[in-house]
Amino acid sequence: MNHDFHMEEKVSPPSSLEGKVKETMHNAFWDHLKEQLSATPPDFSCALELLKEIKEILLSLLLPRQSRLRSEIEEALDTELLGRKAEHGALNVPLLSKYILDMMTLLCAPVRDEAVQKLENITDPVRLLRGIFQVLGLMKMDMVNYTIQSLQPHLQEHSIQHERATFQELLNKQPSLLDHTTKWLTQAAADLTTPLPTCLDASDSATVACSSPNEAVGSPEPLSPTMVLSQGFLNLLLWDPANEEFPETLLMDRTRLQELESQLHQLTVLASVLLVASSFSGSVLFGSPQFVDKLKRVTKNLMEEFDSRPEEAMQTVSEQVSQEIHQSLKNMGLAALSSDNTASLIGQLQNIAKKENCVRSVIAQALETEVEPL
Repeated sequence: MNHDFHMEEKVSPPSSLEGKVKETMHNAFWDHLKEQLSATPPDFSCALELLKEIKEILLSLLLPRQSRLRSEIEEALDTELLGRKAEHGALNVPLLSKYILDMMTLLCAPVRDEAVQKLENITDPVRLLRGIFQVLGLMKMDMVNYTIQSLQPHLQEHSIQHERATFQELLNKQPSLLDHTTKWLTQAAADLTTPLPTCLDASDSATVACSSPNEAVGSPEPLSPTMVLSQGFLNLLLWDPANEEFPETLLMDRTRLQELESQLHQLTVLASVLLVASSFSGSVLFGSPQFVDKLKRVTKNLMEEFDSRPEEAMQTVSEQVSQEIHQSLKNMGLAALSSDNTASLIGQLQNIAKKENCVRSVIAQALETEVEPL
């Protein structure tokens, strides 16, 4: 089901034992063919086998609707006819090679046009046949990858039907197989109908109402499967690693979801730092894209140990951010922060390390409402 999946021809390194043996055997075969064609009278036994194999490869490259080309190739490379010509010494290998090249030009993918054109400059029949086989091998691989891409939609549909049937068989045998999934979706539905508690800021002097998505629009909307599923995925982005009741249907995606959770966590902290910093920097300073970008880089670089040591990480972040603001205000000729404001800035930044921090909670709630369904 991976859309980037494709087959590649296995090529053994020339220095490896397998590569050396393969090269030796191939050289021996083509040298033998050259001796046969140079003999008097020429011996076409190996050439006939090669032409027979080339015919099979060309036919394998045709699509079902290309019946006219199929008939043409069957006639031009008819094995019995070529055998009779060989018996009378009338087998024209260069002419047949020219026909094969014309057919390859017609059937190859655009990426192989240059390789086929180079073959047209080869006059030695043995070298030409060897080059034809090499390029035909690439064309066969192109056809395999084209077939895989063409079949992917049908395989996807069959895979879904197969998974559903297999899933139902397992559920019939083990009714409790999806208990964790049921609990996960039930909790998601409850989260959509239950208002979130009011958040308090660090100084307990102001409150921020963290309302539910339904309340934000004024009146509750009837829950739909899409809404519940979207809320469920959001809950997975905040999943407690110690909670072993992870939905059974998403176990294979757990690593990917944990990576997304880590990115969301870092984005939440970064946005919280910028929001606090902007309240102390003023519109002039924070209106500078260069200053904001620099503050982002500084914060990101210092957040590497946030998951393991949040307090220490935020202490370092607060000190560095404070220095950046002080220096930028000085460079722009603006009034520096007072000692009280500096202490308040550092204190509020350090407080972001706490999960219950009001700014962090508000940012997290805002980000959750903007996350697209997975």
